[in-house]
Amino acid sequence: MNRYVVLYLATQFVLIPLDFLFLGFVAKDFFTSQVGNMLGELKLLPAALFYLIYVVGVLVFVSASPSATWQHTVLFGTLFGFFCYATFDLTALALLRNWSWAVAVVDVGWGAVVTAVSSTAGLLIANWLVPRA
Repeated sequence: MNRYVVLYLATQFVLIPLDFLFLGFVAKDFFTSQVGNMLGELKLLPAALFYLIYVVGVLVFVSASPSATWQHTVLFGTLFGFFCYATFDLTALALLRNWSWAVAVVDVGWGAVVTAVSSTAGLLIANWLVPRA
């Protein structure tokens, strides 16, 4: 099987459950209390597109390089997650009435952590299933 396909699927396999666990259970009450009046029903198409596109970015900028190591993915996964989530959260702070600094800090921190963990786990799983030649 193509290594990139395995890396992509392994990264998705880690990212999506972690994100749903965090957003749906761990931080649900926090986000609801902070921006609950802005929350609506989950729209599956935009959510699916986010995960499909975001993981492509993770592979391109973090984990798909033939020389990528787990140390590399921890560092660059953290940075990629930080920059991507900060882009959203700082824009939301600039434009949305009820977006708070607390929400931004929690969300950016989570983005950095979940991207580091999922990119590193994805790399380790891909290395295990499809070792590099």
